[in-house]
Amino acid sequence: MKKRCFGSAPGKEFYADYHDKEWGIPVYDDRHLFEMLILEGAQAGLSWETILKRREEYRRAFYHFDPVKVAKMTDDELDGLLQNPGIIRNRLKIYATRQNAVAFLQIQKQFGSFSKYIWNFVDAKPIVMRRKSLKEVPASTPISDAISKDLKKRGMRFVGSTIIYAFMQAVGLVDDHLADCWCCKR
Repeated sequence: MKKRCFGSAPGKEFYADYHDKEWGIPVYDDRHLFEMLILEGAQAGLSWETILKRREEYRRAFYHFDPVKVAKMTDDELDGLLQNPGIIRNRLKIYATRQNAVAFLQIQKQFGSFSKYIWNFVDAKPIVMRRKSLKEVPASTPISDAISKDLKKRGMRFVGSTIIYAFMQAVGLVDDHLADCWCCKR
């Protein structure tokens, strides 16, 4: 059995799959970056596992995370999502998705892509950490603080420093795989 940072519990193969194929792997595709930013914000106050189980429904609800389409969603569409049991039915989070799409598009316009914008915070290369336990992994860092502050200034919501650090891990800005994880050897 492969040694993992998380996701090895029986019955949670979807979590192991996320660990093995996504977490800590650099992402440069803007749509995928938008998806992960929104999903991490949806996670606020919940477990990542809860969001992963609902990921496909989030994709359906938010036009497969096409920021142009999400930015154009009407209040009626967003209110309709409050009835969707496949996503977290939190009005503030649902409406923040549209607001974040608008800000995301403005960032793309200013920087050429969201990828260029976000990777600039880490000098275009992943920060690789090799800690011995998950207890050593921080909830936030000065870089996640800076990204959070800048995104909020640009109008985004649900982008606090802890959410942003989790986003950084999810999209490979930070590689926090533990030293004894099989992913360190790939």
